[in-house]
Amino acid sequence: MIQITPHMRIYLCIAPIDFRKGIDGLSRVCRDVLEQDPFSGSMFIFRNKRKTTLKILLYDGQGFWLYVKRLSRGKFNWWPQNGETSSVNLTPAQLHLLIWNGNLQHAHTSPQWRSITPAQC
Repeated sequence: MIQITPHMRIYLCIAPIDFRKGIDGLSRVCRDVLEQDPFSGSMFIFRNKRKTTLKILLYDGQGFWLYVKRLSRGKFNWWPQNGETSSVNLTPAQLHLLIWNGNLQHAHTSPQWRSITPAQC
């Protein structure tokens, strides 16, 4: 089961990725395309060209997790289309909707009570 916390950074790669890539190949995409550190503890989400499969890459401090979800029928309904940036940030609630093949633009969810900010040390 994926552990998603409210303060987790979630990056969704907009461009489709060659799904022959494993952990090392997706880590390279994080560095070169998304310009993010794959060791940061952030969650990175990728999709294939046919919009039937998602891969999620996550580093937990000891090693990488690679989650895969392939739909048995149909395609993922929602994916951002933005030519100016390589990724978009998602909230944990949006990630849950995406995993369950919801449409993030038409979903009716409760607003966040308040945004969570990092603690000041």
